[in-house]
Amino acid sequence: MNALPSPKDEAWRYADRKALAEVWDHLAAPEMLQIAAHKKVQQIWQPSGEEIDIRRASIKLDAGAEFRLFALNTAARYGRIELEVTLGEGAAFSFNAANIGSGDATLEIATTVRHVAPDATSNQTVRTVLGGKAVGSYAGQVAVSREGQRTDSEQDIKAMLLSRDATANAKPELEIYADDVACAHGATVGELDAMQLYYAAARGLPPEDAKALLLEGFVGSLWDDLGEDADIAQQARAALRGLTR
Repeated sequence: MNALPSPKDEAWRYADRKALAEVWDHLAAPEMLQIAAHKKVQQIWQPSGEEIDIRRASIKLDAGAEFRLFALNTAARYGRIELEVTLGEGAAFSFNAANIGSGDATLEIATTVRHVAPDATSNQTVRTVLGGKAVGSYAGQVAVSREGQRTDSEQDIKAMLLSRDATANAKPELEIYADDVACAHGATVGELDAMQLYYAAARGLPPEDAKALLLEGFVGSLWDDLGEDADIAQQARAALRGLTR
């Protein structure tokens, strides 16, 4: 049996060790994806339905390429989305993703985005909603080399906890060696707004429906470019409504 990654490794710190051990020896290597110069590619990663669901990719964008990725992580036991992205000159990468879980689920998103050439952009927006004793984590590094002048990068990470026993971890990280960049990151963890719930209840909306509506607003903007009827948007709504029952 190959050794599991150590919890000292930031990208695996919160992993479910027992679940990971069950799949580690036959875990697939990261999917390799190269986007040719000036090509535009979009992918949607939907849940597999398996209790342990791990998706990994190593992505290289050539000059002027654009790649948009939408992902939903709802595994019942352990779900992980792992990305390593390298951006060429003028390339653009966007990542919109959600962790939605309850019970004893552990849900992780781990990304490394490397700006190794000038004028590239990257945007990561992650929303996490957790109930029960679920754990949701984001660990994301944006690394800008000396050649990555005029990089424009943003990480927008927010989590909503529906239970006092749920745990959200967020670790956006910047490593910058260029001196002409616009890089920003932010992370917040909170609860549903009691005043908004009261406002909805005062207008006759049942508590479960009010919670679901607020949560859909919190997550739903991730899928705006796909439309509210997209499969991933419908799956996210169903997962959120499952948390409020």
